[in-house]
Amino acid sequence: MLTGHGDDAYRYEREIIADFSTNVWHGGTPAGLKAYLWENMDRIERYPQVLAENLTQKIVKHHNLAAEQVLVCNGTTESIYLIAQLFSGSKTTILTPSFAEYEDACQIFNHELSYLPWLQALEMPQLRSDVVFICNPNNPTGRYFADLQFWIKRSPGCIFVIDEAFIDFTEGLESAIDLVKKYRNVVILRSLTKTYSIPGLRLGYLLANDEIISQLTAIKQPWTVNVMAQAAGEFIFEHYDQVQLPMATIWKAKAEFVNQLRQNEAIVVEESETHFFLCKTLVRNAAQLKDFLIQNHGILIRDAGNFRSLTRQHFRLATLTPEKNQLLIEALKAWTKLHY
Repeated sequence: MLTGHGDDAYRYEREIIADFSTNVWHGGTPAGLKAYLWENMDRIERYPQVLAENLTQKIVKHHNLAAEQVLVCNGTTESIYLIAQLFSGSKTTILTPSFAEYEDACQIFNHELSYLPWLQALEMPQLRSDVVFICNPNNPTGRYFADLQFWIKRSPGCIFVIDEAFIDFTEGLESAIDLVKKYRNVVILRSLTKTYSIPGLRLGYLLANDEIISQLTAIKQPWTVNVMAQAAGEFIFEHYDQVQLPMATIWKAKAEFVNQLRQNEAIVVEESETHFFLCKTLVRNAAQLKDFLIQNHGILIRDAGNFRSLTRQHFRLATLTPEKNQLLIEALKAWTKLHY
């Protein structure tokens, strides 16, 4: 899906003053990162390391893995398409609703697709698929599986592709990375773009057993991760303890935001364990609401009507600053007064 994602402010002439459509951390890049990139600007005069070897070593040390278990990619999207290519023609299950690129990538590589609704997936049924894609925590719902080990053991013939792009925005959810060391049927996708506000650089990595990594490396295009993205990743892992999210601040802002939203009788707010969450408008639809907010208030939301199994009334919000959150609260009051 080339279009239809969030963060599409560039498509509108109206200035956007508050962007709730993207679930990237709104606080900006870590202190010192931009200066570091500027200091390393000369690196653009040379080709990047083919497999981001320096960054790979830092990831290896951070996660206590072997180099043969790590592959750095051009964002999680490249990881998804590589997995889909490697397992071309497989019987694949996708939990829904979820990130559209799983389905798009699998369709390109002729997977036989089936869909498992999230509530049914919570029962962890035995899977007869070759591959399953699980976004944990899930985009767009913000819900998560607390422990996937039972399911992985129950379906040993299925490759579990676990996308942890938003795990840093949760409390109480531990990564499944240690399961890579225990099971041969686990692939973990990690993103550095969401937590560290560098989506324009495109940077992520995947973790799996040595055989899967070797097979993925064999089909991977060279130089997909540019030198500035590699430099950013090196900086992040060199300063890891200093660049983590202020989760107490984020959760306090989210709680206040959700509480105010729920006072609007025309808006339904769904439960979420992340800083982003789904809502429904009880009047008209999300596309019309999005247009109203852009044209009248310079506010952007994510119309979630194109997620499989969601409705035209669904939209997704991310928590911003209390000041910007209040702008949306007031704008939604205007929407309700006009239509409810």
